[in-house]
Amino acid sequence: MPHTPKHVAIIMDGNGRWAKQRGLPRTAGHKEGVETCKRVVRAASDMGIKYITLFGFSTENWKRPADEVNELMRLLRIYLRAETADMHANNVRLKVIGSRKELASDIVTLIENSENLTKDNTGLTLIMALNYGGRHELTQAAADMARYFMEEGLEPTQENAEEFLPQFLFTKDVPDPDILIRTSGEERISNFLLWQSAYTEFIFTDTLWPDFGHDELKNSIDEYCGRERRFGKVSNAG
Repeated sequence: MPHTPKHVAIIMDGNGRWAKQRGLPRTAGHKEGVETCKRVVRAASDMGIKYITLFGFSTENWKRPADEVNELMRLLRIYLRAETADMHANNVRLKVIGSRKELASDIVTLIENSENLTKDNTGLTLIMALNYGGRHELTQAAADMARYFMEEGLEPTQENAEEFLPQFLFTKDVPDPDILIRTSGEERISNFLLWQSAYTEFIFTDTLWPDFGHDELKNSIDEYCGRERRFGKVSNAG
């Protein structure tokens, strides 16, 4: 039976439906979803999980209405300003993955400040996927790997490409997720951690993200612990 998972990844879904059920604007759901992030990070730390990755904003999310995108960016700014000191005090390390080119410069500065302040912390690593897309990550990694092979005069093969490619991913220093949880009843991974999830256990729950908490996280871990994991080959998980 598996031990407590080292790395849990979560697709946080259902903020809009949570708000709609209560006759509230979608932005109210996103605001409540931020509170859930805080709650889940604390719970993960208490459970001894070493890495938790939260899918905060995808490359596709830019297609949402401008006012909704602006609200998400506003909440991100608030979260980084308000929570960085608390993360540091609780020995949490922050790592942000995804492209920063499209993010506002002040958000990039907040991210860099938070990462620098917490970089030496040894407790839970919180990985926030912002402006992240799995296909973009893979194509960028492939291009970077090809450039490396040319510079080093290496001949690419299927074997060495599979060995080298993870070193060019955003998650190069992070073990692959043991569990990927998606809330709100949707059963797809939506371009999230495509390479890293090759041997991940998927858990789908009907619970909307703002209603997710300690008990739901524990239930997911209990379900994971009740499964027999079968690997076709060894993953690059740590």
